Amino acid sequence: MAAGGGGSKPVAQSRMENFRKVRTSEEESPLPFPDLPPGVVEMKVKEGSKIRNLMGFAMAQMELKGSRQIVFSGCGRAVTKTITCVEIMKRKLGGLHQVTKVRYKTLLEVWENKDPLPGSPAQNLTVHKNVPSICILLSRDPLDPTQTGYQPPEPGEGLLAEESRPGGEAPSSSAKGLKRALPPPHEELASKKGQVEAPDGPQGAGGLQPHHHH
Repeated sequence: MAAGGGGSKPVAQSRMENFRKVRTSEEESPLPFPDLPPGVVEMKVKEGSKIRNLMGFAMAQMELKGSRQIVFSGCGRAVTKTITCVEIMKRKLGGLHQVTKVRYKTLLEVWENKDPLPGSPAQNLTVHKNVPSICILLSRDPLDPTQTGYQPPEPGEGLLAEESRPGGEAPSSSAKGLKRALPPPHEELASKKGQVEAPDGPQGAGGLQPHHHH
């Protein structure tokens, strides 16, 4: 401890406030979803991203470009914003299947000493940070309901019919069981609806009735 005045100088020089963050890079990792179609758009949500801009682009992909699937991803402080974007899209489009994956990502931060000691080389510090990262896949087409993190589309008007879940909330385990049990009938209905283009049977048949009167 009792080094002369000179000995303590370098320590004081390299205190944290003398460093500024020069850049942050995240390791590129493949998306954690099997069987993604080629060219699926990944919306990378950053802490400073404007939700309106993100959603404008994402909705155009799904509505104008006719994409079937889209991925939203964000890490660290952008996780909540990522989830908000997903909730907005589910409300606007409806009928979307969802898979959520949470993992950790390594960020590399490079810090540079603003005033290095005279005559010494510039000092850089590299800091590895582990931050939580979320990736959410939204799909118009049915997804494998057995994979972890799967959520079926929320039923539109059918919410009141779900008496089995008072208040719409259920402990996660039973909710998962219910959700696992639900998808197949929905999917069959969805494919039949696609062919008939009518909300339910009678109206589809209604189109045929005038022929019987003649």
